[in-house]
Amino acid sequence: MTLAETPTDPPVPLRHNRDFHMLWGGAGLVVLGGRTTAFAYPLTVLWTTGSARTAGLVGFALLLPYLLIQLPGGAVVDRCDRRRLMLLCATGSALVAAGVAAALLSGTVWLPHLLASAFAEGCLLTLYQLAERAAIPAVVTPEQLPSALVRNEARTRAASVLGQPVGSGLAGVAAGLPFAFASLAHAASLGFLARTRGPLQEVSEVPRRTIASEVREGLRWLWGQHFLRAVIAAIAVTNVLFQGLNLSVMAAMKGDGRSALSIGLVTMLSGAGGLVGSLGAGRWMRRCTLRMLVVGGLVAWTALMVPVAGLHQPVALGALFAASGYVGGVFNVVAGVLLTGTAPSHMQGRANSVVILVSSGAMATGPLIAGNLLEAVGSARTILVFSVVMGVTALLTALSPGVRAGATIPVQKE
Repeated sequence: MTLAETPTDPPVPLRHNRDFHMLWGGAGLVVLGGRTTAFAYPLTVLWTTGSARTAGLVGFALLLPYLLIQLPGGAVVDRCDRRRLMLLCATGSALVAAGVAAALLSGTVWLPHLLASAFAEGCLLTLYQLAERAAIPAVVTPEQLPSALVRNEARTRAASVLGQPVGSGLAGVAAGLPFAFASLAHAASLGFLARTRGPLQEVSEVPRRTIASEVREGLRWLWGQHFLRAVIAAIAVTNVLFQGLNLSVMAAMKGDGRSALSIGLVTMLSGAGGLVGSLGAGRWMRRCTLRMLVVGGLVAWTALMVPVAGLHQPVALGALFAASGYVGGVFNVVAGVLLTGTAPSHMQGRANSVVILVSSGAMATGPLIAGNLLEAVGSARTILVFSVVMGVTALLTALSPGVRAGATIPVQKE
């Protein structure tokens, strides 16, 4: 039984669940701020220095925390008061973004400062997102969990839709404005989080051990989930490829003389497609097997990535990005429901941290790989290389014993 239900009272419908909506709204503002700066960091460096390699380095610093603090962060989330941890992380993110805004608005562009700030923001947002995802099962019933995760994914995609054009549009006015906006968004999220009333975690009866032993427990748990393990490995590769694809398209459009705003509008459509995909994920889960969703999505991504290499028209690129985002929206909801619905309550933080580390930690290498390939062979050939790797990933996943064995998805209920 979760904290959202009692032996005598019926569960509160999700649409009337105050704690869920406060958690949802506060995290939405944090994600919006994070998406704005995630786009603004490499864009600012690329437009200031003209170096794709340097822009990739800043993107690497922002994503490096996925590799370094994900596992210990999951154990911390399971140990600490999740509300307090999220309040501290949102406050820290607001201060870091404000510092970058002040420096850039004063005309100072110092690469070590941007690298340190990007890394610090990445650490804080990683911890926040781990805590927020782990808190969801404590405020909704198991039957409401799929619907809650659909709404969370839709919120994240909507934040991407807004964050990318906001980041590029404000950067076109002044380099520091995207970071000032992000600072205000993080600060505003504190009001939502402070209004949650119930506890955001269950009291665990499992004896507390060292962080290292708890991390090992999380790793053993994931290793035993054969289907999930195969799917997460495939997603890890695709995340690297899409990080590299984004930088490749950004560099190609800059070479064609496109504005920062036009780049933001193209990538914004990826978020719009993801928003639609996440909202429709429930229908796909009811109609298709997991194996069909996973393999079909990877094949679709391969087919959509190939033509990007030869396109330069923003509308056509935007259409391909929207379609890819749609597939990603469905993917993320399915993976979230499968993970959160199967992980034990006392190790939600660790289970999420292990999966995010494997699936997203490698994203930090995407900008680095793309930056060096772009300098060596140009944008078109770089994108074709990524397309080949995506196709191989689809084939290997389809042949994986874990995926061929299949799995089930919990039935979605309101």
